[in-house]
Amino acid sequence: MVVLNRIYTRTGDKGTTALAAGGRRPKHDLRIEAFGTVDETNACIGMARLHTKDMSIDAMLGRIQNDLFDLGADLATVETDKPLPYEPLRVTQGQVDRLEQEIDALNADLEPLRSFVLPGGTPAAAALHLARTVCRRAERNVVELIQKPDEKVSEEAVKYLNRLSDFLFVASRHVNDKGNLDVLWVPGQNR
Repeated sequence: MVVLNRIYTRTGDKGTTALAAGGRRPKHDLRIEAFGTVDETNACIGMARLHTKDMSIDAMLGRIQNDLFDLGADLATVETDKPLPYEPLRVTQGQVDRLEQEIDALNADLEPLRSFVLPGGTPAAAALHLARTVCRRAERNVVELIQKPDEKVSEEAVKYLNRLSDFLFVASRHVNDKGNLDVLWVPGQNR
């Protein structure tokens, strides 16, 4: 369990951050960037939830916020040849499956799109679109990280981020009066 009795530790004053299983990395390290962007995604979802308090989607977003802490812990725990003294927290296929089920449930009420959707419509939808774009950045960070031969990331972590961005897109349409308030892109409209 986490115990935070002191907020500042001074351990990062020289530009490094601790990993979950020990060791330190520079704050600009790609792994740090990846779980930092997952944290940023979580903060964006928190802002979106200010607009979804009375909607059925809010409970889903709350579960996702908790999952994102799991994902951050997953990314912060580097696999090594030495066994850890504890079972590391990893994102599971069950969490990915739950996202897929929620996407399908939300998407069932939506008309098929005939154009791309511009971020907007309602404050909740705009905030969910922002969370989606930050989530896509986190996904790009993680995919770049796994391209490095000395870095390992679970398949489920990548899948979760990919599904989450899809979820956030469908959720934005859902809170836009089930797509009726979507703002559609009109190619070349302002030429």
